[in-house]
Amino acid sequence: MMEGDEDALFYVPTPLMSRASLRRAWKERPYSTLFATGFGIGMIPLAPGTCGSLEGLAIGFLGLAVFCPGLSPAGGMVFSCIVGAAVAAFGVVVSARAEALAETRDPGAIVIDEVAGQILAFAPSSFMMAGLASGRISGWVVFGVPFLLFRLFDIWKPGLIGKLQDLPGGWGIVADDVAAGVLAGAITYGIGRMV
Repeated sequence: MMEGDEDALFYVPTPLMSRASLRRAWKERPYSTLFATGFGIGMIPLAPGTCGSLEGLAIGFLGLAVFCPGLSPAGGMVFSCIVGAAVAAFGVVVSARAEALAETRDPGAIVIDEVAGQILAFAPSSFMMAGLASGRISGWVVFGVPFLLFRLFDIWKPGLIGKLQDLPGGWGIVADDVAAGVLAGAITYGIGRMV
């Protein structure tokens, strides 16, 4: 937290891409920009990281509920981890390409890192889906816990998570969010086992 900035925990300014940089990115690297911005979600001017996290939560839920309804909880978690890792790996490439045109480090419009991290944070919720369907577990636990924990760790960046952000290019953009997602997922798993 910066000295004299009491709200730094709640408001984290993200570097913005200039309009000229955005136009150039869409013109020169349209596919990389499309994917790096989470299909344009990152272009939302207010809280693009939160919007990207909501997108990741929706992808995580749809992946389990629609595409893998018959998987065991462990299978659902493995599926979600594979999807999250694939999005993260792809995100390293496309975010580096989009960032190169941004004229700023890790611009807020790049949200594929939040999408990947949130999918990983949501992965252990597969163990709670049956409880959600039966009404034994609240949707707040299944969706709210991994979402809030991920956002907390993504903003706060405790320990090693903050250091990962210093990696070069797309690695620095994605690695800290993946670590935040894994930490949030581990805690979500523990909470899920207790309820």
